[in-house]
Amino acid sequence: MDKATEDNYRSRLRKRCTELQALRDISSQARAAVELDQTSVGRVSRVDALQGQQMALAQERDREAELVRIAAALKRIEEGEYGECIKCGDEIAAKRLDFDPSVPTCISCAK
Repeated sequence: MDKATEDNYRSRLRKRCTELQALRDISSQARAAVELDQTSVGRVSRVDALQGQQMALAQERDREAELVRIAAALKRIEEGEYGECIKCGDEIAAKRLDFDPSVPTCISCAK
């Protein structure tokens, strides 16, 4: 992989990392504990609030997993191993990396 292509992927990965961190900050209120006081909120409203909280927590887990993948991809770039499948060592297709620069495996190993 040439330096310009590698720099492009590095830039995209860093940009996505910044976006995910901003989303984490924005969604912190949605992940907060739900007040269970029946005098201030009805039962249906509490259930809706709990469901919203669980959805926000699930999204946060997904964001954290993506941040881990991004960090690993950036490390592979620094180590000169980016674009190689971590399982078999074959080259990861450019189209696959274009779609998601954080993917660690070729399409064959991903199946």
